[in-house]
Amino acid sequence: MIKKLKWFIIVPVAIFLAVQLYFFVQIWWWVDHNPSMTAFMRAQQDAMQEKDPKARVKQMWVDYKAISPNLKRAIIASEDANFADHEGVDWEAVQKAYEHNQQKKKKKAKVHGGSTITQQLAKNLFLSGSRSYLRKGQELIITYMLEMLMDKRRIFEIYLNVAEFGRGIYGAEAAARHYYRIPAAKLGAEQAARLAVMLPRPKYYDAHRESAYLARRTGIIMQRMNSAELP
Repeated sequence: MIKKLKWFIIVPVAIFLAVQLYFFVQIWWWVDHNPSMTAFMRAQQDAMQEKDPKARVKQMWVDYKAISPNLKRAIIASEDANFADHEGVDWEAVQKAYEHNQQKKKKKAKVHGGSTITQQLAKNLFLSGSRSYLRKGQELIITYMLEMLMDKRRIFEIYLNVAEFGRGIYGAEAAARHYYRIPAAKLGAEQAARLAVMLPRPKYYDAHRESAYLARRTGIIMQRMNSAELP
């Protein structure tokens, strides 16, 4: 009985460690090799192909230097103002988001998350869009792996190339060409701010480009961009 109980403990632990080793090795490889498709991109492409078997996501990898500083500043200002300083998780932002959401829940309004750019990248690279404590725990482990193996600039470069900007639109280059018919290197301040604001709900704003909130929030991000610290 005790022997069987040991196996019930050893096997799950061994599986857990093997999965973490896989994530670690994959991240280590991506330190100087570019990812092709992320888990999130594959899931979205599979969903698109249920309606159209020929559907493909759009993504074009470009180097960090080939992306406009306007977009880099806009995304940091909108998504993660403390990106250059935190170690993967901005616990102060998490606390503020929790307090904010408690108030919103009372009013039955939309709640906000406190995920950093690194956390969002961890989810996009490996995880599904499902919400659970188990998935969130795995996201935190991957987040700290990313911060341990990569510098901030590399984390941000990958994020800029795999973030979702619309239905089937991934990465800064594909987004710039989809919305403005220009390369990511030529994005102006307003264009960049608008793309950054779309990130939390890219499919919605792709379909609702005249949203009043989108226009208002774009103006706010433009005011904050100059103070954004780039890696």
